[in-house]
Amino acid sequence: MIAPYALLPSRALPAGQAPEEAWFPPLDPTELRRVLQKMRVWEPFDADALLDDVGTALDDVPPAEKHQRELAQRLRGHLAQLVDIAISGEADVKDTAALSLIENARDLRSEVMSGDPRRAVVHLRRMAWTVNELLERLLATGQLTNVNAA
Repeated sequence: MIAPYALLPSRALPAGQAPEEAWFPPLDPTELRRVLQKMRVWEPFDADALLDDVGTALDDVPPAEKHQRELAQRLRGHLAQLVDIAISGEADVKDTAALSLIENARDLRSEVMSGDPRRAVVHLRRMAWTVNELLERLLATGQLTNVNAA
């Protein structure tokens, strides 16, 4: 009987070189630190939180004034995450509707929310509408799946 490991292809190393000497890190230390920093602040996509925030902003009863800034920050985060998903899947290149939504999302994220509570609600609703539209577009194009957007 042949040992299972004998069926694996052998990798010949130059004479005198041990296997551990043949490995090189994929990135230099500066790039590895940059990747580690990004991983530390990364938050996974949470469709339930996104849909809750959209519902809060678009509800018939506007969000309380004391919660508007916090909701705006979360909606900005949802916009950024959806734009990143769209860009990574090249939706901006493949789909003109997605490109339009991406540009709108970027514009809305950069706008400063008004101190007037009524205007702030309008801004929140515009952001929430864009979040919802971009989510639906990414679902329609298959860039996102398994999201219950009911």
